[in-house]
Order: sequence, then structure tokens, then C-alpha cells
Amino acid sequence: MLDLESRKRLTTLVPHELIATKTWLRQQGLSLHFIDNAVKGRVLKVLVPGVYARYESTLTWKGIIASLQRMSDASVGVGGLSALNLEGLAHYQERGKLSLVHLYSDAPPPAWLGKLGVETRFKWHGTRQLWQPLKTNEAKFFRQDIWRETLPPVIYSVPEKAIVELLSDVPKSISFEHADRLMEGLSNLSPRRLDVILQASTSIKSKRLFMWLAGRHNHPWLKHLKPENYDFGSGKRELASGGRLDKAWNITVPMEMSF
Repeated sequence: MLDLESRKRLTTLVPHELIATKTWLRQQGLSLHFIDNAVKGRVLKVLVPGVYARYESTLTWKGIIASLQRMSDASVGVGGLSALNLEGLAHYQERGKLSLVHLYSDAPPPAWLGKLGVETRFKWHGTRQLWQPLKTNEAKFFRQDIWRETLPPVIYSVPEKAIVELLSDVPKSISFEHADRLMEGLSNLSPRRLDVILQASTSIKSKRLFMWLAGRHNHPWLKHLKPENYDFGSGKRELASGGRLDKAWNITVPMEMSF
């Protein structure tokens, strides 16, 4: 039997469309005995060992990520191409319709994340070589996707942060051409926010590539940036194999994009 007070608590902790781990539920005051009885009583269903949802609940990627962000002590955000998509700034995909969600965190991913049986895949990006610690974890560098009025929002990077995150994957999983088309659409970025982000980034490649792409499109915000304040490192970076060296930023870029 489930006592009434704990059952009400469970309803609050695990509403429809959200998930919870056994560890987190215990931290919220529920006993192992109660959790086991909730499973036996078909109130909770086991998604993978130690991870639960309401028995009749439907899983979505937003519910999974909102749950992960709610339970995590570390900063976990939707970023890169996925964040640009949520802003309507990505190409090729309908806004919010994602088959692959990019997550950025300085912590390792939970082992259960890719085992929940949803069609959406999750790609985890470590941020320890991308950002100075704590410099970009403030609320001003994130936005909220209110996907259900009564449920926690999905937290995602602002476009200024998302594009720098994305550029760290060029050309491995994002092509120069795709990055160029994305940059073309970013005419309304905040130079003040960009200034902080470019100072906080520890990715030499991302910063050089950002400045090169920004120069190609000469957006209005570009003239307000202060490159002298950003650490661009030293030496050449070969980003495009067999490409042409851009002497302004010391990176090799595709031949067809070097003019």
C-alpha cells in the first residue's frame, strides 16, 4: 500500500512526461520501500534500472532534458545547433523538431541517457576545453523553452553562446558551408553578450573561426567587438585539409570559401 502523503508527493515530483532517478527521489524524501511499492502498484514504470516515469506517461526529448536539468547539480544545457533550432535560426529542420539533441556540460553524461527508448538521440559535449569555469553559467547566457505551462522549462544557450559551441565541431561534424549559412542568419546578435562569451571561451579554434565567418558576412555587431581582448593563441591552425590559409586569423579554410 502507498501512504497518501507520499503518493501526493510522488505526483508532484514525477508529473506526466517527466522522469526521475531513484537517487533523486530518495533525496526528495521518498523511501526505497515506497518506490518499490509504487512500481509494484503500477504507479511508476521502470525505464531502465534506477530511472522511472509515471506508468501512463509518454516520453519526449523535452521531458527527458527538463528532468535531467531539474535533477542535476551541474550545469547541463541544450546548446550548439539544437539551441539555434529552438530559436528558429537553424537550417534544414522545423523549429523544435529534433532527431539529435546536443547537450553541453562540464560533467559526464548519466549512463541511462541513451537507453530510454525515445527516437531522439542525445550527443553530449564536454565544456571543460570550451569555457572558463563558471564564466558562462549565468542565467543571462541561457533561455527557457516553455514547452508545457505546468512543467519545468528546457534550458538552452542563447544564440551568441550556441554558435561558439557549434564551431568547436567544425569540420568534424558540422561542415564549413553549414556553419557559414548559420552565421549568415545571425545578424541580430548582441555585441555586449558576444564580448563576454568570446573572452570566456578557451577554444582558440572556435574564436578564430567565429571571427572569420563574422567577417565574411560583416554583420552590424562586428564593428562593436574588441578582438584585442580575446585570446586567439599563436601559430597556424589547419581546419580545412588542403585549404587556403586565411592570414588574418591564421586558419586554413576551404579553397572555395577563401575569396
